[in-house]
Amino acid sequence: MTTRATGTRHRKPKRTAVLAAASTLVAGGLAFTGVQAMAASTPHANASSGVNLTDAHKKEIAMELVSSAENSSLDWKAQYKYIEDIGDGRGYTAGIIGFCSGTGDMLELVQAYTDTKPGNILAKYLPALRKDNGTASHSGLGTAFVNDWRTAAKDTVFQTAQNNERDRVYFNPAVQQAEADGLRALGQFIYYDAIVMHGPGDDPTSFGGIRKTAMKKARTPAQGGNETTYLNAFLDARKAAMLTEAAHDDTSRVDTEQRVFLKAGNLDLNPPLTWKTYGDSYTIKN
Repeated sequence: MTTRATGTRHRKPKRTAVLAAASTLVAGGLAFTGVQAMAASTPHANASSGVNLTDAHKKEIAMELVSSAENSSLDWKAQYKYIEDIGDGRGYTAGIIGFCSGTGDMLELVQAYTDTKPGNILAKYLPALRKDNGTASHSGLGTAFVNDWRTAAKDTVFQTAQNNERDRVYFNPAVQQAEADGLRALGQFIYYDAIVMHGPGDDPTSFGGIRKTAMKKARTPAQGGNETTYLNAFLDARKAAMLTEAAHDDTSRVDTEQRVFLKAGNLDLNPPLTWKTYGDSYTIKN
């Protein structure tokens, strides 16, 4: 496969504050939040004929696809140390999935890291992260925090914490909802990429709102609809949501990536895969 090692984040995900996405539903005696609640309330369709995105190899493909758009590189593991303020009003953007100091998920990450490893190099910033949450402020953070983040990124415990929070907040809920909607690996990835960029909320430009818009146009496979027809409706709704924010005026991660796979009928997201994001070409051979 080909990679670009620039690590440049072309477009920052538009994130609804993760901590605010706390609508709950109790199903089967278990409490779910956000997207997990939707998945729990939707009849499960046994429509998958291929391997789900939870398969280790398919999950690796998903991580590389997202990284091509987020970091101009397929080497997503090189992004543990990534951190910068890209001027989007969400404070620092950092790590493998773009955790933000202004949207709650960075705070949750550092708290999870500290729960596992008390006294780590980032633990002392928890008060500042709580204070700065919901703002673009760097108060109590600054250069020292940036340097300490990069140091922490060498710690396998912190790397594991990043992986776990990515899965807990984004990957697992997206895949669970896609499975419940009867979608195969491509649809599962389409949901995952959407929740990474738009957040797990229910407003019109968050993942939940995009899904609701799509379901007004087409039925999910779980509802007896055609999978390709529904995914086209979802991508239409997602593109419209992207275009509401100037930072997302380049919709190539939909147009020249996900649409390419969908038009090819590759609903199981099987390699080889060739696509473009922001004009750059990538290939995953196997």
